[in-house]
Amino acid sequence: VFHYAIVNLADIAETARDVDFAMRWGFGWKLGPFEIMQQAGWSELVAAIAADIEAGRTLADAPLPAWATSIDAVHTPAGSYAPASGDYRGLPDNPVYDRQLPRENVVGSITAAQPGSTVFETDAVRLWHEDDGIAVLSFKTKMRSVSTEVLDGIIEACAEAERGFDGLVLWHPGAPFSVGADLKQAGELAATQGMETVRDMIAKFQRASMTLKHCLVPTVAAVEGMALGGGCEFQMHCNRTVASLESYVGLVEVGVGLLPAGGGLKELAIRSAQFARGGELMPHVGKAFELAAMGTTATSGLDARRLGLLADDDIVIANGHELLYVARQQARAMAASNFRAPDPMEQILVAGKTGHASLMMIAVNMLEGGFISEHDYEIAGRIASVLTGGDVDAGTSVSQGWLLKLELDNFVELMAMPKTQARVEHMLKTGKPLRN
Repeated sequence: VFHYAIVNLADIAETARDVDFAMRWGFGWKLGPFEIMQQAGWSELVAAIAADIEAGRTLADAPLPAWATSIDAVHTPAGSYAPASGDYRGLPDNPVYDRQLPRENVVGSITAAQPGSTVFETDAVRLWHEDDGIAVLSFKTKMRSVSTEVLDGIIEACAEAERGFDGLVLWHPGAPFSVGADLKQAGELAATQGMETVRDMIAKFQRASMTLKHCLVPTVAAVEGMALGGGCEFQMHCNRTVASLESYVGLVEVGVGLLPAGGGLKELAIRSAQFARGGELMPHVGKAFELAAMGTTATSGLDARRLGLLADDDIVIANGHELLYVARQQARAMAASNFRAPDPMEQILVAGKTGHASLMMIAVNMLEGGFISEHDYEIAGRIASVLTGGDVDAGTSVSQGWLLKLELDNFVELMAMPKTQARVEHMLKTGKPLRN
């Protein structure tokens, strides 16, 4: 491949950067062939290929072009090598690149360590802007997991956005968006400080989600890659989500013996009631129940919309490089159209005890069919209780706070169970779910 790329560069592209971008964008390579050669040591690798050609060890005997041995690097801060002109060329001034924020580059070029101007930064998050009226919050944790420090950062970012910006975007440079709660931190809190500390952490999680939903300026989630558990809940609470086609969204807490407690079940209940306006509620609640109880993950951004994890007015784009651009544009458009946050006092129609009984019939069939374990059945019962509003009659309307308390109480009770703790420990050790 390296031999072929060097020999044919002048015929197939203007610069080496164009080949690297084509292989990354079109074929999913993490680095293009010229980037790989540059990382390995350009001069040394070219010499090795030349020796193999001379010894007859290559698939073709085409000699290397003279330029390959006359340069020390194919990518430099000045640009990428262009064999036709024999010089280095920077990124072209093409309008298509204006939508790619930050502009992508190649190994060997100089790029800013961090985009924009920092508003505040901690070990967990960074809030920044580029003098365009839109604040951007980026997580810095491993896999963008959600720790208490991230929760503090979200709450502070919303306050800063209300004070001095027209909108707030949650965006990170590259996937994933977020794999959800920091299980290690949650497990340590449970083991060392008890369940009341866990309750406080989840209550803060809910407060962060609700802050995103009811912020006085529009909030937009820019999602790429995995948005699981708490990551999914954050995007559900933002006023708009812009998702890359390659987004994998899901409420997967059942895999670690828990249920969504950052407002995810509450949002599913709200969406079920919205879908059911003028019709039957239970078919929509039933779909939400199966989604959460099975821990279903969407296979794409479009699939996430089909499942109800993205709202109908959320946006799915094909080019993930344009994610930040589109998210900012959405925030600006919402701000310019007299944005008003959703009513925090809204009432949600729930299916009550009758609906809960219907959902448990589904769970019983799944248990008896061997599709779920007894602990899964326990979790499913609690998910059903939250989605249907708890111990109330069918047709009752409840507040968001009512559903959030149901989430919180059931989460803490599950966290105290040995089988849930075994699932959490197994996930931390192996990265795989335990079905006990």
